[in-house]
Amino acid sequence: MSIPDNGAAKRRLPIGIQTFREVRGEGYYYVDKTAHIQRMTDGGKHYFLSRPRRFGKSLLLDTIKELFEGGEELFRGLAIHDRWDWGRPHPVLRLDFGGGDFEQPGWLSEDLTLQLEAIERSAGIAVGSGSAPARFRRLIAELRERSGRRVAVLVDEYDKPILDALGTPEVARANRSFLRGLYSVIKSCDAHIEFTLLTGVSKFAKVSIFSGLNNLTDITLDPAYSAVCGYTEQDLDEVFAPELGGLDRDEVRRWYNGYSWRGAEKLYNPFDILLLFRQREFKAHWFETGSPKFLIDTLLRRGVPTPDLEGMVGTEALLSAFDVDEMAVEALLFQTGYLTITGEDAENGLAQYRLGYPNREVRQSLNERLLVALLPDAARRLAQKTSLRRLLADNDFAGLETLLRAVFAGVPHQWHTRNNIRDYEGYYASVVYSYFASQGLDLVAEESASGGRADMVVRSESGVYVFEFKSVERASGRALAQIREKGYADKYRRLGRPVHLIGVEFSREDRNIAAFEVARAA
Repeated sequence: MSIPDNGAAKRRLPIGIQTFREVRGEGYYYVDKTAHIQRMTDGGKHYFLSRPRRFGKSLLLDTIKELFEGGEELFRGLAIHDRWDWGRPHPVLRLDFGGGDFEQPGWLSEDLTLQLEAIERSAGIAVGSGSAPARFRRLIAELRERSGRRVAVLVDEYDKPILDALGTPEVARANRSFLRGLYSVIKSCDAHIEFTLLTGVSKFAKVSIFSGLNNLTDITLDPAYSAVCGYTEQDLDEVFAPELGGLDRDEVRRWYNGYSWRGAEKLYNPFDILLLFRQREFKAHWFETGSPKFLIDTLLRRGVPTPDLEGMVGTEALLSAFDVDEMAVEALLFQTGYLTITGEDAENGLAQYRLGYPNREVRQSLNERLLVALLPDAARRLAQKTSLRRLLADNDFAGLETLLRAVFAGVPHQWHTRNNIRDYEGYYASVVYSYFASQGLDLVAEESASGGRADMVVRSESGVYVFEFKSVERASGRALAQIREKGYADKYRRLGRPVHLIGVEFSREDRNIAAFEVARAA
């Protein structure tokens, strides 16, 4: 449904603005997160938060910085204003690892030294010497002594020096060791510290980087802080109402809503929403600003079929199992924002989180990148996607078979050998799934039915299409027969749309379609 313009006054869109003073002082839209900050300061002292890139972590830290430094004029009208003691400002020590190329050996030490020197000069403290942890410790103590008040310690992109160097593990390990020593200072200086918040994309295992800082409160999956970053539906209605005119709200939700960290509400990535408001186009705004090459390479190296990405399950421990030498695929996908929590179950008192794509943007864009990696000469294959929607709309199954045969026809025998493909059924299913998903079609992999799971189900206005894939020596008709025998289509009859059963068998020898059978559900 398209929403009419309500005539309210528009403000500036804070695209790329991470400075709270600029946002509040220069007429930008601002979503008030200060109630969450108040909850943190009232309930504890040392905090950790993981969120995907471009979710507002840096602005959150800068807001906290201005709060502790006593910038009262910036907070008038916000939730925290009347609940904060503005007569007691605190010194703030903020480190930011968002810049630099930390894949280069020694860069981390040099970068941190420059940051500490800048803070010392700004505070009028004599530039120190010695190791980075030693200087960090002296700086915290000196700021406390000079002001008479405890220090707020804020660390932005705490993990970037490790993430940047994952391609060169020896550098990543060295950076991890360096940071472990640095962050351990926070615990040893507890008497001088009023508040701590470390933020980043990943959540490294405590034993690897926070072994010396075991008093952190991790609020990553705390429902009370699920919306500490990101925009809610209410935020769009109340803060961005002037921007919604002319946009199809249901389409906005399909494209960009859906992130969850166990809260009652689903969230939008702020960058997506702000770019949508500026460009007025539904595009992969967030996805296109990052390169998931490491993720794609990891999925292919570990042989993860692309349909499996929708049905992953993990415990909180598994979703935190991220380190240089051990990266659970579930943790990698969840922490980087390509999967989110879609449901929660308890088994023997242990929470199990169901994972899935948050929205159309991520599903469509990630599968397009996966398709490029799965298919040689992918540019030509991707050009063929333009007819896929038309073929489904027309129920042109002969054309669909021809299209899929063309997709696989260009895969040379040497490519299979070079890429060590053994699970042919998984490979072919991955290509077909990613091919359909990259078109933004409404589909589900491994859809549960009374008799088992259908490999793929596609829904469109023209009908429901239930797919089963088999890898065979020769055509057998088993794929279509399985759909019928297991009753995969039964649950869709009530939708009032035609239901089509499509059994696709792939020849291991010919490396293409051996049988493509279609039937209409009775």
